[in-house]
Amino acid sequence: MNISYLKPWALLAALALTATVAFAQTKVTRIIVPYAAGGPIDATARLLAERVKESLGSVIIDNKPGGGGNIGVDAIAKAAPDGLTIGIAAVATHAINPWLYSKMPYNAATDFAPITQMVRVPNVLVMNFEVAARLKINTLADLIKYARANPAKLNYASGGNGSAGHLAGEMFKAQAGIYAVHIPYNGGNPAQLALLSGQVDFNFDNLATASSNIKAGKLKALAVTTAKRSALLPEVPAVAETLKGFEIDTWWGLVAPAGTPADVVAKLNAAFVAALNSPEAKTRFAALMAEPVASSPEQFGAFMKSELGKYEKVVKDSGAKVD
Repeated sequence: MNISYLKPWALLAALALTATVAFAQTKVTRIIVPYAAGGPIDATARLLAERVKESLGSVIIDNKPGGGGNIGVDAIAKAAPDGLTIGIAAVATHAINPWLYSKMPYNAATDFAPITQMVRVPNVLVMNFEVAARLKINTLADLIKYARANPAKLNYASGGNGSAGHLAGEMFKAQAGIYAVHIPYNGGNPAQLALLSGQVDFNFDNLATASSNIKAGKLKALAVTTAKRSALLPEVPAVAETLKGFEIDTWWGLVAPAGTPADVVAKLNAAFVAALNSPEAKTRFAALMAEPVASSPEQFGAFMKSELGKYEKVVKDSGAKVD
């Protein structure tokens, strides 16, 4: 715009308009990740942030770990509902924590506008390979048969009371009609080390963490916990093939604060769904043993509601509490 010939009042108006346009062009979309940098959730968020820049402009990742994910998710809930602050909703923050913590800073059911699911990571029931060979356990049916014949002789590890591994173990015990001793560790890595060293017999781990040790022959994969076999490990049956209806996954997706306008949510959904469906995303997610799952806001909202209901019973039956 050539403004040299304008009168003073018109010049001020022109400068104001120029500043407004410049501000609009420099708006930044912030994705709050309620976990520390470097993990699979952070990695997938960063990957998508790069893919949506053409449609959304500048996108940054803001890691806010702590409180089992509650601190970062609370920041999403309390952000302005303008579409410029969105964040990650995960199975822990939106399905497990509401029943695990006696006080929550946000309402998982009402404080968010779903955008799209991002990822599903299959969990896998694994045994120490040497223990499985010694006990002649080659299949999930063998494990159940042995556990029924030898109550409390088997134990399983988890990353702590109320963790996904703990709850998967409790679901498995209930549906299989067996009893195995739960041994909680302070995090997933110590639990995995205990399994590898033979201190515990089995655990439920996410495939991204367990896959290298499965390939190395250190762990024996008996079953995946997705409803059907995973394309990432197609030779391993699903638990549901033996225990009908068994399903427990690790998942996460994107949400905005409640009250974000529907057209803004639709724009965000279109951008991230396109990114999730891109060949590059599928390839890079597969390297993380994660399956991209693009969905509509309505589908993701219905899914989170069903997961919240499912885990109410699982957490209460387990007796797990963290405060």
